[in-house]
Amino acid sequence: MAEIAVIGGGLMGHGIALVLALGGHGVRITDTQARTRAAVPVLMASALATLQEAGAAPEGWDAARLAQAVRVEAELEPTVAGAGLVIEAITENPEAKRALFSELDRICPADAILASNTSYLDVFPLIPDSRQARALVMHWYTPPYIIDLVDVVPGPGTDPAVIEAMRDLVLGLGQVPIVLKRFIPGYVANRIQSAISAEVFRLLDEGVASPREIDDAVIHGLSLRIPILGHLAKADFTGLELTQRALANASYAPPPARSRSETLEALCAEGRTGVMAGRGYFDWGGRDPAELFRERDRKLLALKHAMAGIGRMEGT
Repeated sequence: MAEIAVIGGGLMGHGIALVLALGGHGVRITDTQARTRAAVPVLMASALATLQEAGAAPEGWDAARLAQAVRVEAELEPTVAGAGLVIEAITENPEAKRALFSELDRICPADAILASNTSYLDVFPLIPDSRQARALVMHWYTPPYIIDLVDVVPGPGTDPAVIEAMRDLVLGLGQVPIVLKRFIPGYVANRIQSAISAEVFRLLDEGVASPREIDDAVIHGLSLRIPILGHLAKADFTGLELTQRALANASYAPPPARSRSETLEALCAEGRTGVMAGRGYFDWGGRDPAELFRERDRKLLALKHAMAGIGRMEGT
C-alpha cells in the first residue's frame, strides 16, 4: 500500500504509527499541537525499546530506522498527499471530526481509504457522502503495539472489498481483526468492559468492596480463565444447562445504566485522575508516569509471550 497517514499523534496515534511502521509501512503523522508532534518520536522510540527488551520487536529496528519509517509533518496536506490509507485518531469530538473529514475530502486522493479510530462515536454521518464507499472504522486498543485486537467496522455504504483489504492489512501486521457486520458503539470488547464497569461502579458506590478487593476478584477469578477460554467457551466447560438455570433463576439483576458514579466523581474532584496525576483509585507512589507505563508494557508483553506458548482452548 502507498504510505499511510495518521492524523493525531497522542496516546493512540503514535502507537498506531509504530505498529504500522514495524509492519513494513511508510507512515506520515501529524497533530495540531507542536508539543504533541515533538513527543511522537520520543514516545515511539521508548515503546520500541520496551518491545526490544521483551524480544517482541522485529530484527533490525532502532530509533534511527523508526525516524525514517515514520515522518512527522507539521501540516495536514503534506501528511495525506498520496496516502492510500488515512487513519483519523483525533479527539472524540463529533464537530472536530466532521471538520477534519470535510478537509480530508478536499485534499485526499479520490481513491484514499478513510478510517477512524473512534471508540464510541458513529462517525459515518460525519463523513461526506462521496467518501462513504471507502470509509470505515479501524479501532485499536491501548497500547496498540501490544494489544493485538483491532475492530474493523463498515458503515452503511462501505464497499465490502475495502473491509476485506483492511482486514488483510491488520492480519499482515500480526494483529487480530474483528470484523463487525455493522457499527455499534463500543464494538465488542468495549461493550463487555462497559458492562463490567457498570457493576464495578455499583459495588464501589454501595460500599460492597474496596478497589483492591474488586481488582483482586477480576485478576484471580475472571482473568485466569478468560485468556484460555474466552467467555462462551467457558460456558461450554461449565455446562450450558447450568447457565440456562442461572438465567432462569434470575439470581443476578444487572445495574441500571448510569451516567455517573459518586466514587468516581469524588476522586476526580480531588484531582485523583489516574496514573498521570499520581493517584486515582490507587496511590501510585509519586512514580514517573512513563516508568509506570513501561512497567505495564513489560508485564503485558511477558503475559502475551506466556499466552502464546500456552495457547487457547479451540472449538469450532
